[in-house]
Amino acid sequence: MSPTIHLAQQPEADELLGRSPLAALVGMLLDQQVPMEWAFSGPYTIARRMGRDDLDAGEIASYDPDAFAELLKEKPAVHRYPGNMAKRVQVLCRYLVDEYGGDASAVWSDAGSGAELLTRLKALPGFGEQKAGIFLALLGKQYGVQPKGWREAAGAYGEKGSFRSAADITGPESLAKVRAHKQEMKRAAKAGKNG
Repeated sequence: MSPTIHLAQQPEADELLGRSPLAALVGMLLDQQVPMEWAFSGPYTIARRMGRDDLDAGEIASYDPDAFAELLKEKPAVHRYPGNMAKRVQVLCRYLVDEYGGDASAVWSDAGSGAELLTRLKALPGFGEQKAGIFLALLGKQYGVQPKGWREAAGAYGEKGSFRSAADITGPESLAKVRAHKQEMKRAAKAGKNG
């Protein structure tokens, strides 16, 4: 049974995120410099524009790069930087094909520990320390992927009852709390620079 996800705040897009490991990874990849809902609805938009009900790493990896960029640029664009993100999505999918036979869930399905899973996530193209930690927390909190030590490996993002990131969004109310936390962090960082 697929988990109920509320990251895109759109039923069809969230349903895809709940049942498709690749859609969840692509949504996390797109989650930068745009509102979270926009990023996490991207996989559904890409799948629809490709005439599919899911994403396929092999198909995306081998797609003509210019044509794939056009799919993401089509109005409304999938991201603020659709051309750049099209390249990043294809690089991620090529990596998944080469390293995991195109199966995104293989990144986490047999991870022996949270630390091992974090290492695997950080190895993904486009996933740095922060993005890997957030995605690890998302897997643990909402997808039931909980290898030993996952909370510790996810750092602050793994904390119970926190409202720091996409990992903590279960509906509109928690989305508002995460937004408020992020705004407070920005204010604090700005005050630290000016102080």
